Amino acid sequence: MKRVVITGFGTINPLGNNSEDFWLSAIGGKSGVERISSFDVSDFSTQIAGTVKNFDPETIFDKKEARRTSRFILLAVAAAVEAVAHSGLNIDAEAEHIGVEIGSGIGGIEVLEETVRVLVEKGPSRVSPFTVPMMITDMASGQVAIKLGAKGPNSCSVTACASSANSMGNAYRTIQRGEAVAMITGGAESTITPLGLASFCAARSLSQRNDDPTKASRPFDAGRDGFVMGEGAAVLIFEELEHAKARGATIYGEVIGFGSSGDAYHITAPAPEGEGAQRAIRMALRSAAIEPGDVDYVNAHGTSTELNDKNETEAIKTVFGEHAYKLRVNSIKSMTGHLLGAAGALEAVQTILTINRSLIPPTINYDTPDPNCDLNYTPNVAAKADVNIAISNSFGFGGHNAVLVFSRYN
Repeated sequence: MKRVVITGFGTINPLGNNSEDFWLSAIGGKSGVERISSFDVSDFSTQIAGTVKNFDPETIFDKKEARRTSRFILLAVAAAVEAVAHSGLNIDAEAEHIGVEIGSGIGGIEVLEETVRVLVEKGPSRVSPFTVPMMITDMASGQVAIKLGAKGPNSCSVTACASSANSMGNAYRTIQRGEAVAMITGGAESTITPLGLASFCAARSLSQRNDDPTKASRPFDAGRDGFVMGEGAAVLIFEELEHAKARGATIYGEVIGFGSSGDAYHITAPAPEGEGAQRAIRMALRSAAIEPGDVDYVNAHGTSTELNDKNETEAIKTVFGEHAYKLRVNSIKSMTGHLLGAAGALEAVQTILTINRSLIPPTINYDTPDPNCDLNYTPNVAAKADVNIAISNSFGFGGHNAVLVFSRYN
């Protein structure tokens, strides 16, 4: 099997509109959560979210194109453009061998809302012919390929909050099998809309700390009361090792394993004791041909919900045994909110930066320890740490579990 390395990355998210701004905010423990201002939230039980700020889509699309493109696609293209530039990958030279796999859990929900309004108020003849291309989740991959000219394998995983992790896992395996020399991969999501917010409010999934937005997302803390919605995109360049070396690319890390599983338990709740997560972690470690004691750091799914944080902690302790207490763990969702289908990709970017810069961003808002969550979550302040091998967890509604293993390139 071919080795797969990471040669570039890009992101736009609540902490910054590029990778470096995101990193500086993350290590500084800055929150990107604020009161929602894009629509009237006065009747909603939750009124806060992690929002992308000062994004001008006309930097990558002309005005007409931007109007005809869903926000999650615009964010995906912005992140992909940065990632490709960062990698120095020449797509034109070998377009048929470079593919795209970008996941999204929900896609263009704002398009669905607006189209239903037009249909009801003005009739079917007024529905836009761009409705379906703007709305469907695979169009982030499609538009990135169109914009950048990548003609290789093109796909999209839709597995709720594990979408981008599964997309990256698929991209990794595509290169391993020799079906592409590079993959532009990650995730994008933008669901902070009346329908998106109302749906999660109705499910009682969200924090209601509206009076103190920056303190609302508090993974593993005893006072957590639900997750905070976030939006954004993150894209990485996965590349076959010899191809990367031949063109003199900078190598930021290596993908060495991937595991996925299904809970077969409940539509929203995780399996007790994180049983499905345990299997995905073990599969990822076997895929990487490493032992639990080889892992230095866990980038946790860490949503700030009662069940996820408890069960993820239990899964880590069960798989790693006593070594679990030597691991560094963190959750950047404490700062970004939960990017849903894009979360795994953003957390992959953070993990690669952590490996390169030997610094773990904090889990902020960790004030009151929970007896059920008793690991080292890097509370409140960034920590220096030599990280050679890391795992990144992603779990989604429907019982989807996906775990990636990253290592320092040697």
